[in-house]
Amino acid sequence: MDYQELGTTIIKNVGGEANVIDLIHCATRLRFTLKDKKKANKAEIEQLDGVITVVESGGQFQVVIGNNVGYVFDSIMDMTSLGNGTASEEGGAEGNLFDKFVDMISGIFSPILGLLAGTGVLKGLLAVAISLGMNPKDGTYIILNAAADSMFYFLPIILAISAARKFKASQYIAAALAGALIYPDIVAAYTANTHLTFLGIPVILAKYSSTVIPAILAVWVLSKLQHFFESKFHESVRNLLTPFFCLVIMVPLTLMVVGPIATYASAMLASGYLWVYKLSPLVSGAIMGAGWQVLVIFGLHWGFVPVMLNNISSFGRDTLGAMVGPAVAAQTGAALGVFFKTRNTKMKGLSISAFVSGLFGITEPAVYGVNLKLKRPFIIGIISGGVGGAIAGASGSAALAVATRSILTIPVYMGHGFVGYVIGYFFAMVLAFVLTLVFGFKEEATVEKEVPVNDLIKREMLVSPIAGTVAPLNTVADKTFASEALGRGFAVVPSDNTVYAPANGIITMLFPTNHAVGIKTDDGAELLIHIGIDTVKLEGEGFEALAKVNQVVKKGDPLIKFDNQAIQDKGFDTTVMVIVTNTNNYLDIINSHENEVVTSGQDVSALMI
Repeated sequence: MDYQELGTTIIKNVGGEANVIDLIHCATRLRFTLKDKKKANKAEIEQLDGVITVVESGGQFQVVIGNNVGYVFDSIMDMTSLGNGTASEEGGAEGNLFDKFVDMISGIFSPILGLLAGTGVLKGLLAVAISLGMNPKDGTYIILNAAADSMFYFLPIILAISAARKFKASQYIAAALAGALIYPDIVAAYTANTHLTFLGIPVILAKYSSTVIPAILAVWVLSKLQHFFESKFHESVRNLLTPFFCLVIMVPLTLMVVGPIATYASAMLASGYLWVYKLSPLVSGAIMGAGWQVLVIFGLHWGFVPVMLNNISSFGRDTLGAMVGPAVAAQTGAALGVFFKTRNTKMKGLSISAFVSGLFGITEPAVYGVNLKLKRPFIIGIISGGVGGAIAGASGSAALAVATRSILTIPVYMGHGFVGYVIGYFFAMVLAFVLTLVFGFKEEATVEKEVPVNDLIKREMLVSPIAGTVAPLNTVADKTFASEALGRGFAVVPSDNTVYAPANGIITMLFPTNHAVGIKTDDGAELLIHIGIDTVKLEGEGFEALAKVNQVVKKGDPLIKFDNQAIQDKGFDTTVMVIVTNTNNYLDIINSHENEVVTSGQDVSALMI
C-alpha cells in the first residue's frame, strides 16, 4: 500500500491542511479536529483502499485505518506542517461539552497509548516472575522494574508533554512544570510531612507521582498564561521572559492551588467509581462488558481512560479495565464464527483477518468490516461481552496498568481475580463463536453467486478511454496500481490529451485536482480512471474537467482534458489507468490488445461473470 498517496488523498478529502486544527492517532484511527466538518468528504474517504470506515464522534472526524494507521499518520506528518506545531489554533472540537471533553482526553492520551500498553505488559510479566520465585532484590528484576515503572512514576511529565501539544503550550515549559511536582526535595518534604510555605503562604503538599489530573489541569492553566505573556513581550526578550515568568508563577500556583484542587478531584473520582463498583461488581461488569464496543464505535471510550489511570494511581489496580477486556474477546470470537459460517469467499478473508487483529486487541476490523455489516454477530458479541464482563467483575479482576485488551496483555491482570479474568475473556470469545455458528446471520445479503467457469458469459465490455498503447496494469510504475490492490484493469500509455468514458454510466467521483474520475456503469462496474503517476502533486495544473459528479455519460463522452506533453515535461508519467474497483464481483476480467496501439473507443477489456 502507498501510505503517502493514501495520506495525501485523506488530507485533501478532509478539506485540506488548512481545515485541520489538530491530528493525532490511536491504535487504529486518524483523529482529526477540523475547522469545518462540512468540507470533509466522508463518503469519498470511506471508499479509499486502506480505510475501514469513518466515524464522526466526540468532536472529531475519525478515519479508521486499522493496524497500519501509524504509517499513514507518519506519511501525513512528513508531507504537511501538522507535526511541527504550525497547525491552526482556530476553533476547536464542535458539539457539546462532553464532545469537547472526549476530544481533549483522546488528544492527550492517544499518543501515549502504546507506551502505556508496553510498560503494562512488562509490569504484568514481572508480577508473573515474582509469583514463580524471582527475587525482587535481584539486579535483573530491579532494572526491568525500573523500565516498567518509570513511565508510571513520571506519568505527570509524560502527560504534561502530551497535554501541552493539545493545549498549544510549550512542551518544554510543561515538562519542567510537571517535573517540579515530583522533584526529590518536594517528594521528601511530603514523605516527611514537612511544613512548607511560599512567601509566608502555606503549601499543601500531595503525592503527584503517577497522578493524572494535576498535570493536565496545570498545563491547561499554563497554556493561558503562556499565550498572555507571549502577546505582551517584545520578540527580542519573549523567549527568555516567557519561560521565566511561567515557571515562577505556575510552579508555586500549582503546588498551592491547582495541585491540591486536582488531587481532591482525583480522590473524589476514585471514591465515586469505587462506590458504583461496590454496589454490584457483577452488574457493573455486565454493563461495561456489553456496552464497551458501542462506546468504541463512537470513540467515546476515551472518557474512561482517566478513570482507569486514576484507579491505578489511587488503588494500585484498575477493575474497570478488566471488565471491558471480554468485550474485545467477544467481538473477536464472533468474527471467527463468521469465518466458519459464511460461504462468501471475500467475507471469509475479512473475518479471519479481523479475528487475528482482534486477538491483539484491535477490534475495528471485526466490528466495522464484519460484525456490524452482518448485524447479528455484533449483537451476539455485545451479549457475550456482557457475560464475560460479569465474570471478571464478580471475580474482582483488575489491571496493574492501562493496556489494550489482547492475548499479549493478559499478564497485566495478574493478582487477585486473575483466573476470573482469564475465564471471562475466553468464555466471552467462545460463547460469541458458538452463538454465531448456531444463530448465524442473513447469508443471502453477503454470499456471491457461484458460477461454473465453463458458464462464463460476457457481462460488460470496456473500451479504451484514450488513444495510445495498451499495457498490463501490473507493469505501471506505481506499486499500488501495479499490485492490483485497488482492483484489476488495464493501462494506456496515451498519445492524446482527452480521456473519454469507457462505458455508459454515471460520474460518482471527480478528484478535486481533476486527475482522477470515478464511474459506476449501467451494468454495475465501479471504475476508477486515474491519469498519471503522482500527478496529484500538480494540484490540478494541466487538467481540465469536462464532466461533473452525478452527470450521466455515454460511452465515448469526454471526461477530462489534460496537457500530456507539459505534464511529461515536468517529469510525470502520464499513463492512464482504468481500474475495476469492485473486481470481486467478477469471475474474470480479460484484457485484449495488450502492448498494441488502439484508438479511443476500441474494445479492450471484457468483464466476465
